[in-house]
Amino acid sequence: MARLTFSHPSPPAAAFTAAKRWVPSLGVWGFGAGSAALLILSVTPLVKREVLVKVPVLGSYFEDKTPASDKPF
Repeated sequence: MARLTFSHPSPPAAAFTAAKRWVPSLGVWGFGAGSAALLILSVTPLVKREVLVKVPVLGSYFEDKTPASDKPF
């Protein structure tokens, strides 16, 4: 009759297995959270000036083209 034995994986192998399981899900959630944060903060002048204007294709959309004489502050 065959004998059943349990073996534990080495710590690096266990970490690699856990990473293979969690990395795709965390990547999708991270991308979604980052996109939501940029969408919510896109009206903030600091985010506009420091992040969104520097995006290669979409940067011209977020540039402030209002003349200085029309700005209240």
